[in-house]
Amino acid sequence: MCNVAIQLVIFCIYILFFCSLLVCNPQLCIIQHQTKEEQSQITSQVTGQIGWRREGIKYRRNELFLDVLESVNLLMSPQGQVLSAHVSGRVVMKSYLSGMPECKFGMNDKIVIDKQGKGGTTEDTGKSSGKQSIAIDDCTFHQCVRLSKFDSERSISFIPPDGEYELMRYRTTKDIILPFRVIPLVREVGRTKLEVKVVIKSNFKPSLLAQKIEVRIPTPLNTSGVQVICMKGKAKYKASENAIVWKIKRMAGMKESQISAEIELLPTNDKKKWARPPISMNFEVPFAPSGLKVRYLKVFESKLNYSDHDVIKWVRYIGRSGIYETRC
Repeated sequence: MCNVAIQLVIFCIYILFFCSLLVCNPQLCIIQHQTKEEQSQITSQVTGQIGWRREGIKYRRNELFLDVLESVNLLMSPQGQVLSAHVSGRVVMKSYLSGMPECKFGMNDKIVIDKQGKGGTTEDTGKSSGKQSIAIDDCTFHQCVRLSKFDSERSISFIPPDGEYELMRYRTTKDIILPFRVIPLVREVGRTKLEVKVVIKSNFKPSLLAQKIEVRIPTPLNTSGVQVICMKGKAKYKASENAIVWKIKRMAGMKESQISAEIELLPTNDKKKWARPPISMNFEVPFAPSGLKVRYLKVFESKLNYSDHDVIKWVRYIGRSGIYETRC
């Protein structure tokens, strides 16, 4: 009995010691839940090792590709009132750089631009005057980004992985550039006919071209036939999808186009009114609907004999529709 009591006391002391360790070091209890990326970042901070890039990389030509890829989402009322809108964005890079370079990437972040206006110093003082700034609601970064620099200076500094990777993701909800406005007009002619007219207006510079434009106009379930007239592109009634699908290959900025349709309806005993689902739109535009601009992209490599001016840089903006709808 005495031995059992001693073992019980020792066990209780062990439990108390372990609990005190957890109180002092709470990270001990969550270490097993950390992702490989988080563990790699901690290892990098402690040891200085870089797990995402190997030593001794060499290229004949040093190149850097940066794509700003955005998805714009919209819900608009029939009268043109914006009910909800947001942009989800990604900065995707391809790095083909020799050695172990340090990169710096800057954008027209509202906090930086406001600081510049108050006399603060930035990487390109004077270059951004008059440019629109954007308010970023939230963002996440690749493990290579030095988060302390972003928190203190709002500059994105990193040693890039070799090849393709996603540098950051972000979301904005303010001052979004809506590439298209959809103006619907639906008129019920008795119980057996609908007249539909839809106008689309492009809201960007005339020198730019939107492409892969598709407008989907819903039709009632009891549709028996559709006659369509469109000024531009091709339109077709798809009975299996209960929709008129209107496709336009390309459309310049500050233009408009329209489609008219007469929809014949079968008689029905259903007294419920047609719910009128929203008109949806797909497109691609060569700019960022959030207004994001790359202010600078710099490369520093102290050990090898090449400078920022020797690096060939490519920047591209692509805006696409997410869920882009207008109620009718």
